[in-house]
Amino acid sequence: MSKTTSSYLKHHFLLAMPHMADPRFVNSLIYLCDHSAEGAMGLVVNQPSELDLSDILDQLQPAIDTPDLRCSLPIYNGGPVQTDRGFVLHDGGQRWQASMDLGPLTLTTSRDVLPDIAHGIGPQRALIALGYAGWGAGQLDQELIDNVWLSCPADDHILFDLPSEQRLAAAARSLGVDLHLLTSQAGHA
Repeated sequence: MSKTTSSYLKHHFLLAMPHMADPRFVNSLIYLCDHSAEGAMGLVVNQPSELDLSDILDQLQPAIDTPDLRCSLPIYNGGPVQTDRGFVLHDGGQRWQASMDLGPLTLTTSRDVLPDIAHGIGPQRALIALGYAGWGAGQLDQELIDNVWLSCPADDHILFDLPSEQRLAAAARSLGVDLHLLTSQAGHA
């Protein structure tokens, strides 16, 4: 595939098809941060962990005072790669030590954004994840050809405003698809 063709899925959702074989991605909705000839990187955005922002701040900066209600923000299982590394996907033009412009959104990997979120001076719409989903060169392209994923343009409303358990179905509806009506069985004519 040409580089132009393989980079078209940046700022798209990947929806796991019902026949997803990898148990780590069953019923997953992934926000694709990057997709190029070298590979792809995304965050699972509908699998909250048992942690919230206050748990992370307690580990990173136990002496910090975090009375703000933003500390209850959930932490998501972003994917199986580098599960000890944090990623903050957010809107707005604010930047921190390690922020990368994704076009309509920003991805920040530096810790300095977390206390700002907790104190209400960081991005108002943010999704915090531990780990990410990654694909090597051509791997995601082949999975798309194999019908492992559906893709659609990302929607900030789905990403930031809907409860996590509604995000996958909402992304499917944006395509006119009801995932419950799809079967994991293949037929023969």
